[in-house]
Parts: sequence; C-alpha cells; structure tokens
Amino acid sequence: MRYGIEDDAVRWYWIDRFIEFESGRRAKAIKNITLAEDHIHDHFVGNPTMPHSLVIEGMAQTGGLLVGEHNGFREKVVLAKLSKIAFHRTAGPGDSLIYTADVEYIKEDGAMVSVTSHMGDELHAEGQIMFAHLNDMFANKRLFHLEDYVRMMRMLGAYDVGRTVEGNPLLEP
Repeated sequence: MRYGIEDDAVRWYWIDRFIEFESGRRAKAIKNITLAEDHIHDHFVGNPTMPHSLVIEGMAQTGGLLVGEHNGFREKVVLAKLSKIAFHRTAGPGDSLIYTADVEYIKEDGAMVSVTSHMGDELHAEGQIMFAHLNDMFANKRLFHLEDYVRMMRMLGAYDVGRTVEGNPLLEP
C-alpha cells in the first residue's frame, strides 16, 4: 500500500474487511485468498500460494490504517521498516488469513506495531512493522487527503466494527 507519495489513491487492497478496530490499540482484518486473484497463478505454477510480500503488505495496511486513524489521518503514514518478519507456513486459495496489528507505540515521528497472520488457530506469520509520519518537506507532492482515508476505512468496514479506547463506536472524522 502506498501510504502517501504518488498521484493516485491506493490501487491494491490486501485486506478484504476489518473485523475488529480499536482506535490506537488494535485492529483485525481478514483476507480470503481465491483463485480469482491474478498473482496466485504466477506464484508458483502448479502450486499456487499467496506471496509472502503480499501478506506483509496486508499486515502493513492493517497496521498503517490503525496508526493513521489514531491521529485523525493528520500525519501521512508510510511503512519505514520491517523489524522482523517470520513465516511459519504458506497460504493459498481457499485459505482465510486474519491479520492482527497491535500498537506498541505511536509517537510524533512514527509508530511501531506488532503484527500476526493466522489461518484459523494456526500462526501463519508474525513480525514488527515501523511506520514514519511524513512532514511538510513532502508538501509539493500529492499526498492522500482525509477523504481518501475515510473512503478506504468505510469501504473496509472499519466504521462498522470500530471502537474508541472507551468502547464507544468509532466516528468518521
């Protein structure tokens, strides 16, 4: 997911919908892998699997939207570093992945989230992702606008399941 610099909104969503969203703390999203996805047929011929890079992207989208929403999408959130990522198995067509992102910290200059991917009760992947907040030095580039983030969160169901830290329904900014 391109969290900021480019001339379009996000082209590829690697999550299907949120199933849990607690502002500033935790988010869970689901990704159902199907044969209808073009990348499955190229990776690997005769043994279709979900590329690990796209699983990482799904976990990053889950965590990045959680981090961005915490501050009302005022900062532009970009993936800065994969501290550690471990895969314990592969996933393919017919599997459902549950991505969980837990905030370790959110600071002025960025954030860190712990992420996991589960297939049912089985741990599929785990790691830590660091995000940076962009500042005004990128003002000459087109960055996402609040409306883009809100539309994305609405489409992915975050406002349907979202809760504030106090347990109240998550409201659109």
